[in-house]
Amino acid sequence: MQKITHAIIPTAGFGTRMLPLSKAVPKELLPLGNRPSIAYVVDEAIKAGIKTIILVNHAQKSAIENYFDINSELDTQLRSKGKDNLANSLNFLPDDVKVISVRQGKPLGLGHAVLQGRAVVGDNPFAVLLPDVVLNPYETDYATHNLAYMLNQFAETGRSQILVEPVAVSDIDKYGIAKLENIQTLEKSNENKSFAVTGFVEKPKPENAPSNLAVVGRYVFDNAIFDYLAKTAPSVGGEIQLTDAIDALIGTKGVDVTTMVGDSFDAGDMVSYMRAFMYFAERQLSE
Repeated sequence: MQKITHAIIPTAGFGTRMLPLSKAVPKELLPLGNRPSIAYVVDEAIKAGIKTIILVNHAQKSAIENYFDINSELDTQLRSKGKDNLANSLNFLPDDVKVISVRQGKPLGLGHAVLQGRAVVGDNPFAVLLPDVVLNPYETDYATHNLAYMLNQFAETGRSQILVEPVAVSDIDKYGIAKLENIQTLEKSNENKSFAVTGFVEKPKPENAPSNLAVVGRYVFDNAIFDYLAKTAPSVGGEIQLTDAIDALIGTKGVDVTTMVGDSFDAGDMVSYMRAFMYFAERQLSE
């Protein structure tokens, strides 16, 4: 199978859960320790082997694009003062990695955002990383776990992959929950494992949940999902739902879920974000 080198990161949302902070600063640029949260997401993609990163952005959030650009004036000023190491740390993208920005002109949902990346992805399979979700870099190896594992699984099997995590019964109604054949409950593991999935249920009551596996925010897709997204009619709120296209993909090509190694942080929710900031700051201060 073809190796996946493209990833889409939807960044066009206004981050209403992070107001009033996100009124002035894009939520993706809010810091976790000494780096913006999106830097960890991009780092994860690069270490997993991604070479082309597509930001699906909004006109009012160009600061995200600027973060991944080279500020020539700042670079020159730092180097003139002998601060070459600091200047080098700001130009952190490897030479063979490109960050490309496209616009989502209308707020028509996650499915619509992913579809905007089609012009860059072309006929290739691709990954999707939701920037609100930051996987803990201190507990996992970005080069082998989670997304990297999913990319390898796709290369071996040709089946799309969706990352899931076992959650407590009390939290099941907060997430999209996977339905698997003959599996209802799985424990947390220090190894990634993949299982065929037959569907997903959005925020079910615990007593009606098909499993305890919640969708985390990492996807690896066969290119055919673009066709399904293009044909998907808007549903709740007039949005094009990614889950509708995933259901179509399950019915035609098959999809697997991959259990997550380590922990994740919700950097798009104020309470979770503040806890994540303290965690990253403490880890970095102790280094």
